[in-house]
Amino acid sequence: MLYQNIKIDANKAEQILFEKFKIEGTAKELPGEIDFNFKIKSTNGQYILKISRPDENIQYLEYQQALLKHVESTENNLPKVIEDRNGDSISSVIDDEGNERYVRLLSWVDGRLWSSVNPKSNELRFSLGQHAGRLTKQLQGFEHKEAHREFHWDVAQGSWTLDHTALFSDEKLAILKYFQQRFKENYKEYDKLRKSVVHNDANDNNVVVSTNLIKPEVEAIIDFGDAVHTQIINDVAITCAYAIMGFNNPLEAALSIVKGYHQEFPLEEKELCFLFDAIAMRLVISVTKSAINKLKEPDNEYLLISEKPAWEVLKKWRKISPEYANYTFRSACGFTGHPNESIVKEWLSEQNVDISTIFPTIGSKDFLPLDLGVNSLWLGNYSEFNDLDVFDFKINQLQKKHPNKIIAGGYLEPRALYTSDEYETIGNYGRESRTIHLGVDFWVPVDTPVHLPFDGEVTTVTDNNKYKEYGGLIIVKHQANGIPFYTLYGHLSLKSLELVKVGDKLSKGSCVGFIGNREENGSWSPHLHFQIMLSMLNFEDDFQGVAYHSEIDVWKSICPNPNLLFKSKALETSFKSNKEDILRYRKDHLGKSLSLQYKQPIKIVRGQGVYLIDEFGNRYLDTVNNVAHVGHENPKVVEAGQQQMAVLNTNSRYLHENINELAQELIETLPPELSVIHFVNSGSEANELAIRMVKANTHQKDIIASEVGYHGNANMCIDISSYKFDGKGGTGAPEFTHIIPLPDTFRGKYTGESAVEEYVNEVKRKLKSIKDKGRNVGAFIIEPIISCGGQIELPEGFLSQAYELVRNEGGLCISDEVQTGCGRMGKTFWGFQLHNVVPDIVTIGKPLGNGHPLAAVACTQEVAEKFANGMEYFNTFGGNPVSCAIGAAVLKTVKEEKLQENALEVGEYLKKRLKKLTEKFPIIGDVRGQGLFLGFELVTETKEPLPEKASYLANRMKDFKVLMSTDGIDNNVLKIKPPIIFSKSNADELLFFLEKIFMEDFMIS
Repeated sequence: MLYQNIKIDANKAEQILFEKFKIEGTAKELPGEIDFNFKIKSTNGQYILKISRPDENIQYLEYQQALLKHVESTENNLPKVIEDRNGDSISSVIDDEGNERYVRLLSWVDGRLWSSVNPKSNELRFSLGQHAGRLTKQLQGFEHKEAHREFHWDVAQGSWTLDHTALFSDEKLAILKYFQQRFKENYKEYDKLRKSVVHNDANDNNVVVSTNLIKPEVEAIIDFGDAVHTQIINDVAITCAYAIMGFNNPLEAALSIVKGYHQEFPLEEKELCFLFDAIAMRLVISVTKSAINKLKEPDNEYLLISEKPAWEVLKKWRKISPEYANYTFRSACGFTGHPNESIVKEWLSEQNVDISTIFPTIGSKDFLPLDLGVNSLWLGNYSEFNDLDVFDFKINQLQKKHPNKIIAGGYLEPRALYTSDEYETIGNYGRESRTIHLGVDFWVPVDTPVHLPFDGEVTTVTDNNKYKEYGGLIIVKHQANGIPFYTLYGHLSLKSLELVKVGDKLSKGSCVGFIGNREENGSWSPHLHFQIMLSMLNFEDDFQGVAYHSEIDVWKSICPNPNLLFKSKALETSFKSNKEDILRYRKDHLGKSLSLQYKQPIKIVRGQGVYLIDEFGNRYLDTVNNVAHVGHENPKVVEAGQQQMAVLNTNSRYLHENINELAQELIETLPPELSVIHFVNSGSEANELAIRMVKANTHQKDIIASEVGYHGNANMCIDISSYKFDGKGGTGAPEFTHIIPLPDTFRGKYTGESAVEEYVNEVKRKLKSIKDKGRNVGAFIIEPIISCGGQIELPEGFLSQAYELVRNEGGLCISDEVQTGCGRMGKTFWGFQLHNVVPDIVTIGKPLGNGHPLAAVACTQEVAEKFANGMEYFNTFGGNPVSCAIGAAVLKTVKEEKLQENALEVGEYLKKRLKKLTEKFPIIGDVRGQGLFLGFELVTETKEPLPEKASYLANRMKDFKVLMSTDGIDNNVLKIKPPIIFSKSNADELLFFLEKIFMEDFMIS
């Protein structure tokens, strides 16, 4: 029958509802494959009305009702059967065509369908697994003859799809045949698995989720129309198959579901062996059904709803090693990743092997552990470990100091050494890097012969020119009491590849190769990478030597510690996080007002360009750390500081070129009027000194500043910082501090056409108030873009008029450039230059030292002369040779690498793209700033601030390894002030994840 001829509309559904159940209600159509489903709203409550197609099997419907009644009293929130006016659980009606239709009414389970939920977090998928597992537990013992029916959606009966392969071609056909063949080959053992009645259809539209937008949980799994007696693992597979759609890494996405299911209904090891194929076969059935339904019912969109995402998962699933998938499922359920891990490890630990077995020509048996971990101080700056000559030199120097030891180490070490794109991917939660080293490295001379520790058969001989991860690579297969395992020898010479061939059977002690030189071994200094594997997975002539941290539990099971053989304390490794210990000590013994970024703090151990790197080697794109002005640990800046520190570091009472050089570099960027420099250690000191200069020049104490302005944490700085004294713990403005409203034309006190004039009048009123007290103004201090206020750009014309008013009353004008200076503005080198003014004093801070404590105050000759009133200004560390060398390197880098121009180009690109996002997401009320000093504000339609959403956004971006932070008078502004080496591709990464999170339920609610 044609679909349109049998379709039931909402009006007809309402009539049937009243006729059979005496319920008056409104019906809303819901999707369904077989039944016509309607959501009913009535004064008595909410229901789901299910009307069958013509000639539906009554026994099949009775089976569903019996199943629901079986689980009716359980803790699961499941639909309840509502009996009709005659007390029957199934009614019937005759439609307009004379066909009998069966009618059922069930209670409504409130919530949202899984298909509408975003994001589908690990916690939510775990909840889904729990719910599905609990339901399977409750169905144990339930029997019905209809449960044993022939059913195309039963994975166990999936071989019917073989009859429809003609519907597919090319890549799709190859993928289907691959999984169908695996299913067919393994069916005999698969058929022996535990069976019971299971739900069998936890798809996107059968899972109900709570309305909590931040911590949603699964409320119910509904629609038992596909329930069938089958292998229990099929239910796990189906639950996974739909819930992993849309993820970059579907295998990782499945693990939380499997964990949750196993917690409620323990799965057996032998069942997990078939989970990978069962997931695939459910998807094969789905796409085959869709292909058939396109021909049968092209108008029924529900039948095609999963086709595209199912194909996306199948294509990704095909690239996964089934063996590896099994190990990850095992690990998720608390079993050892590799089933033979314990047996092989015990055998290895019993063997009489030491390092002389592998290197018989080297006399030493002692090891010198070498830390190449991500937080290694020996490894040094990233420019050093990326320079093979430097790395070689350091290894050679280390060996000279310890001539009788073998430099070694690295098992499970998180390393930052692997920087090529081959080691990176975009996972389910942003950028992921392969950092965890799976073997042990031994640094020995070139051409050192390498010998086998056990009898074995050569399985892999790889040409260095093909794979750069190991250089020359040989893998040998061994037996541990009949159980196979492998040893890997990497970074061998090319002549090693001629010594043995695949299939060679070698005895213990046989020479398997020679250590290659740097040019031929595909790495730095000559060394052997030695690794043990319990499986070759899907590798043929290569094997993975570095793993993602998120997969470490599985990989350390596949690749056990080689130190099982050597039993050396020097090679013992333990790379567990000590983050909780650090946090605990910090809370107990560091300042109680010291805060941490993010609800779940991260431990950062290394910086590199625009990235901060955590203890496991995960790279976070840093969009807020303007202190690292020219990039985290910029090599030129690091080198300048290291070189000068090795020679001299003293105070400025002695003559030295560095202080003059830095002063000259600064003066060249400033207007001619600002030609005197004082060096200090921080922005706070700079502003503190500036206020001292004001008092010495004007003999006045009164300072005018902006609302939410922040100028440092010294006493005087706090006294002029509304951000502090008007915030938590503050006591309001001191008597000599006068605060004007935040000059914000978007959501400030004045926003209309006369806003500039009104804000200028606020300055006039403060000047008058000071005079009314019989005093005069000392200074007006403000940032050219107010950072803590929410990246507020001063309205055009305001600053020049304010400066004129203050100067007319004898006051000085201070531009706080701690955050805005040194080329960040793009259009200009300093923020005040955006407003065509010249301050009397400029304070410079964080960017100048690129993280080193260095700051400065620039002023006019007149201000400097009046400040030099006989009281000496001396700063022990200000202007020391090391700090000045670093500062000069920063300024030269900005100039030589055209980073001001980069800030302009990338900043305008990013700002334009952010403004484009406002069209799609009206929650972004305003985008503002200059260069790489930007911000966007989250507000309602009526401009009410949304601090909770801003906080949510910042913390969710951290989940995707992008660091952001909030600010503003209501903490509803996201600020963007990254190192000014930030590129367009970095901007694109930021924008991609911003858009992704803006589409999440909490953000659009």
